[in-house]
Amino acid sequence: MIRLGLCCLFHREPIRFRTTTARALSRHPREEQLARLAALAAANAASLRDALAYCAGHGIGDFRVNSQILPLRTHPALGYSVDDLPGGDAIRQAFQTCGSLARRHQVRCTFHPDQFVLLSSPRDDITRASLAELEYQAEVAGWIGADVINLHAGGVYGDKPEALARLAVTLRRLPAAVRRRLTLENDDRSYTPRDLLPFCEAHRVPLVYDVHHHRCLADGLSVAEVTARAAATWDREPLFHLSSPREGWQGAHPAHHHDFIDIRDFPDEWRDLTLTVEIEAKAKEVAIERLRRDLAIG
Repeated sequence: MIRLGLCCLFHREPIRFRTTTARALSRHPREEQLARLAALAAANAASLRDALAYCAGHGIGDFRVNSQILPLRTHPALGYSVDDLPGGDAIRQAFQTCGSLARRHQVRCTFHPDQFVLLSSPRDDITRASLAELEYQAEVAGWIGADVINLHAGGVYGDKPEALARLAVTLRRLPAAVRRRLTLENDDRSYTPRDLLPFCEAHRVPLVYDVHHHRCLADGLSVAEVTARAAATWDREPLFHLSSPREGWQGAHPAHHHDFIDIRDFPDEWRDLTLTVEIEAKAKEVAIERLRRDLAIG
């Protein structure tokens, strides 16, 4: 069974998530900052409930939650805990209600932290900030039942083996709530499946196989081989990523995502698997509707 996943936002549906900037928030005294943040968090919990209900009603089996679901949660000057917010308990309960909804309708939830979250950096300040961000996302993941926090391996920093060795050390610093959800994804610039599969196999980290990235940054491994080895790194339903190139495979920038998925880009090797496939297409739920028809998913 293929479970198709929607990533963070909607194209057509009037479901929106709210955020703010540090500059805008810093204009206000702390009490008002917290009140504004509470309003944003409550609104986002309501939007997440609507998003999950939409997924449940439209055959979408997975929803990737935006990393800013609690805006500025780990900002060095403006950060906060939910208990700091007026009505914090009600906000937490609203997210827990989202988790109950997701479980009832079997909608999987995942996170994909922003690019500034790096576990292989040689700078300890970056690592500390990244750990704080992961702990926050794991907290929300616990409320809503998300089982994946997916990262890219990070930079090469001139020495890929050394960068991966730092990543291995950082894994040991992760709280259990982060570690059991952490996954790694191959990218289109630095780390191929050939780079990451041995690491994931050795350290028991599931690999999120992005076949588009692999096609952009080939490594000599076939889609069939990576599919089998990546799926074997999972102790639960595997999660993979799919997108199509905006200008086609012969275009100047094949890494850029199209609005929709070209059915020819869906690997034959995936069709008979039990698998979650997050669709990284700019038309979002509209792209998933079209892909469901192309795949003849009822």
